[in-house]
Amino acid sequence: MFRLPIRIYYEDTDSGGVVYHANHIRFFERSRTEWLRQLGFEQDELLQERRLVFAVHSMEVRYLKPIRFNALVNVTTELLEQRRTSLNLDQRILSEDMETMFCLATVRVVCVDADRFVPTPLPDDLSAEIAHA
Repeated sequence: MFRLPIRIYYEDTDSGGVVYHANHIRFFERSRTEWLRQLGFEQDELLQERRLVFAVHSMEVRYLKPIRFNALVNVTTELLEQRRTSLNLDQRILSEDMETMFCLATVRVVCVDADRFVPTPLPDDLSAEIAHA
């Protein structure tokens, strides 16, 4: 399981001092990007060198508890299933001590040909790294 620590800033919250619901999605995106980076793959390089992008196909989000200003949370990314052209991921936002779950998402991302915007198989090297992560 990949873990990305994130501090909650005032700009992340709504008028009640709680993280605005759409910002959870941004935190999940950051975690997926950093997960790929630690596997050795930069999304801008995948685009420029291989003409590949990852597109979110679907996402189910469950907001369980409010996250408040100045909290330090961990955003996790874990592979549930790898398919030929897509990945199903479990993502969570947890407290600093990993004891409290604030938000849970199941995300399906599809590998897409950047020129034609159609699903394309994951490159063999990326597929192998993900399978061993």
